[in-house]
Formats: sequence, structure tokens, C-alpha cells
Amino acid sequence: MTKIERKAIIGHKVRRFRQNKGISQTDMAAMIDISPSYLNLIEHNQRPVTVSLLFSLGQAFDIDLKEFAEDDDARSVVELGEVFADPLFEEEAVGNTEIQELVACSPKAAQSVVKLYHLYRQLWETAQHQAYASGLRENAISPDRHASSVDQVRDFVEQRSNHFEALETISEGLWADGTLKEGEIYRGLSVHLKEELGVQTKIMPVSVLGDILRQYDHHRKRILLSEVNLPEDRAFQIAVQYSLLMHGSVLDKIVDEADLSSNEACDLLRYVLANYLAGALMMPYEQFFEAAQELRYDIVLLRRRFGASFEQVCHRLTSMQRSGMRGVSFFFLRVDNAGNVSKRLSGGGFQFARFGGTCPRWMVHDAFSTPGEILSQIIRMPDNATFFTISRTVKPGGTSTTNQVPWHAVAVGCDIRDAKELVYSDGLDFNNPDNQTPTGLNCQLCDRFECVRRAYPPINRPPVIEENVRRAVTFTYLR
Repeated sequence: MTKIERKAIIGHKVRRFRQNKGISQTDMAAMIDISPSYLNLIEHNQRPVTVSLLFSLGQAFDIDLKEFAEDDDARSVVELGEVFADPLFEEEAVGNTEIQELVACSPKAAQSVVKLYHLYRQLWETAQHQAYASGLRENAISPDRHASSVDQVRDFVEQRSNHFEALETISEGLWADGTLKEGEIYRGLSVHLKEELGVQTKIMPVSVLGDILRQYDHHRKRILLSEVNLPEDRAFQIAVQYSLLMHGSVLDKIVDEADLSSNEACDLLRYVLANYLAGALMMPYEQFFEAAQELRYDIVLLRRRFGASFEQVCHRLTSMQRSGMRGVSFFFLRVDNAGNVSKRLSGGGFQFARFGGTCPRWMVHDAFSTPGEILSQIIRMPDNATFFTISRTVKPGGTSTTNQVPWHAVAVGCDIRDAKELVYSDGLDFNNPDNQTPTGLNCQLCDRFECVRRAYPPINRPPVIEENVRRAVTFTYLR
């Protein structure tokens, strides 16, 4: 079954599209050859949008059918689920059905509720910091808005499906004019920077730079790179600095379009975009897309072909969303061995919880016990949405004292229906329930009663204390 066939109840999207175009029901119905009454039923999700009707829409209007057919409201449903799971609303008990109806009928109102809740959380956390700061400890934690900035940047990147065509165009231009060549990214960018800006690149001993991997000396116009950088990291670091020096105006334009609320969020997004362009310079879109298709998303072979690291390839896979040349839609996660999430990108229908960590049953957390080994897993969410994931540890970059630098594990995943495109799924029986790991967003948002790896009881489900009974599960609660 194709993705277009699965996403049939999308009447709310048809209604929003028509209203944004300023077209009456009567006029749109005539354009796609159905009656106005039938269109009215479709817009109220009382009739499905058939494949033939989707093609009629595509012929009448300039739309991407695959993108239009996807349920882009899933993220709002997850976010509202988190909002109403807060103890603040424990007496209201807003259920999934009501949340889905709100998102379908009033998506802007749904997002407004989420924004109000985020403001409440920020104010609450600030109050907590202030209360702590007014105590006896002189070095108390001061109010910190950094997490809010991170969320703003993540939201913007996900709204763009982690794809920025203006940055892709820059990369493709450098490859087209011969500035960049296969296997010579570091040399090509070094020469280009010297010729265009008079900036020189120099490899420095770790005894001089210490824990610094890259530093730009503005006064002497030098890029200093530590000798501890591996070849792929050296190429990436100079590509990041090149992006900042040569294409800062393009980065600034995208940042302005994001309309973020703080300078720190703008600075963070600018740096994220520079890293995006660096990845595009190392792995130009069309070549990388064709290689991914040819190699069936074999990350090991892709990293060898493009001289990139495992994590760099995983991150690049999430950006293959060019109209007319889309790859498998991936989500991405990076964690340390304590479970702290340092990077995440939703995609492929998978939505991360905004607050809290991830499910302990996800094999990305087990990757640390088998360093360097790629682990495959099928995970099934409480709503029966099923995904295919691969996980692996990545070596820490950095100084000669790498024992002080935390190792990370990264995971990429996709909708189970796209898993056949990946070489890692060969031989797996997708339909066998024994091959599917019951998983949740995180412990506080998961109601799986029998889970033995639960770290917290679900929000709004107080634990049941049984003094004379010891069970295998850590927490029991009223169902």
C-alpha cells in the first residue's frame, strides 16, 4: 500500500488549501469534477480523498502529491498530547480523540495552545530558578533560556523538513565549477579561501590548541585546525568555517525568515545552517541521493564514498527532501551513555517528545555495549505506528585525552513501509509481532503497564504502592 493510499483522511488539508487560495467550494468542486456537496463532506473528513481525486487536485493545482498526502498534523497531535499530559490538566482528562479533532478542525488554535503552554513552562522554570537563586547558596543557577532557543531552532528546522535549497545550490555550484572534487574537499576549500579572501589554513599541534578543534584568527586571517581531527572531521571543520566566511549573507537571510525571538536563538540557527552547508559541500545533493539509492542506504559504504563520518552521513540522510528527488524520510537522534539527547530531528512520521528523554527500550541505548556494531530494530508505538531504526556508537572527536570526551550513539529511522529500501532490513520479517519492540515516546508519556524498563510512572497515573508485593516492573499504577 502506498503512502498516498494510507493517508486518505486529509479533508482538513483540502479545506485549508482551498481557503488559502481564496477559492469557493463551488469553484473548486467544478475544477476537480465533483459536486460541491461531496467536497463539503470531504473537507469535514466524512469522505476519504481517493487516489484519483488526489491526481485531479494535482492536475488542477501546482502541488506535490506525496507531500500533500502526508499527515503533517501528527506533530501537533504529539505536542498537544504532551501539553494535556501535564499535571496542570489532570482534572480535565483531555483524550486523544479530542486532541485529534482539535488539530483536524482548528490547527492554528491547536498550535496556539501549544505556544501558550510553552510560555507557561518557561515562566514556571524561570520562577524555579529565581527561587533557587534567592536561597543560601551563592552560586545558585540563574534563569537560563538556552533550552527555549534550542526548541525554537529545532521547530524551524523541522518545519523546513531539514532541507534548505539555497544552501544546496551553493554546494552544487562549487562542484559544477570544479572548485570541489571527489576526495579533495579540504584542499579545494583551502585553496578557494586563500584565493578569494586571503585566508590561510594551518594544522596546529594539540599542545597549542588544547581542546579546540577549530579556531578562526580574524586578525591574521587564519583558520587553525587541530591535528587530532580525523580527515573527515578536518574537511567538515573547514567547510563550516568556509560557510560562515563566504556565505554569511545567505545564512543571515534564512535566519531572518525564521523570525526567532532571541539573539541566542538566531546565533544558534546561523551555526546550525553553517553545519548544514558543510554537510552539503561534502555530500552534494544529487550525487549523494543517487549513491544512497544505488547502495540502498548503506551508511558504511556512503561514508567511504564521500569521505564522511558515520554521524555526518546519518545527518545528511535526513535532508534528502528536494521536490522531485526525495529520498526516504528519516528521523535522527544522538544520545550519550546517560541517555541525554544532544540532537534530534523528527521525520518519517516519527515525532519526538519535546520534554524528557526517549524510551529505554529503544536499542540506541544498548549500542554502547557493542561499540561500532550496527543494531537494527523494529519499534511499535502505542498507537501501533511502526518504524525501522538502526543505531551505532560514534567515536568522540577531539583531543588526545579522548577518555574525557563522551561517546555518543546515533540512530536513524523511517516508517516501516520504507524499510525495504534499506540494506539493513534484508531478511527481517516485518509482519512477525515477535520482531517488533513495543516502544513509547518516553516513560512519562507511555501507558504500557507491563514494561520492566520503566523509569517513571506515566504522568497523571500515580503509582500504586504495594508494601507486601514485589513485582518485576518498577512501577505499578491504576490502569
